Amino acid sequence: MKNLLLLTLFFAIGCSTSPRPISYGEDMCTYCKMAIVDNQHAALAMTGKGKTLKFDAIECLIPFLETQPETEFKVITVNDYLSPGDMIPAEESTFLISQSIPSPMGAFLSAFPTRDQALTAQRTGGGEIYTWDELLIHFKQ
Repeated sequence: MKNLLLLTLFFAIGCSTSPRPISYGEDMCTYCKMAIVDNQHAALAMTGKGKTLKFDAIECLIPFLETQPETEFKVITVNDYLSPGDMIPAEESTFLISQSIPSPMGAFLSAFPTRDQALTAQRTGGGEIYTWDELLIHFKQ
């Protein structure tokens, strides 16, 4: 009975439908292998098979995704710059590249849950605003 319980628990944990959260200061970036310490710029992706991939910056997530054209991603989230540690869907976010907001890998890239919030940050520190699709195109150039 004990073995059956352990086996059930193992499969329940291993087949989770949500990504494992980032453990700041402990997890390493899938792309650049640096420690993930910044809870305002990190990102996370989960494959269709349930594998969680963690990134220290959005600018590490994007080139990684480009190397995985055949992989289905079920979840792609980014840190909400205004609510450190909170993750928001990348596809629904608005991004700001602004020299006034440094990010871990030097792209000055931050994510905001709404366009209005990104515009407010832009008015304060300048920069360019992007949707997720526009950001992907920008990084390919």
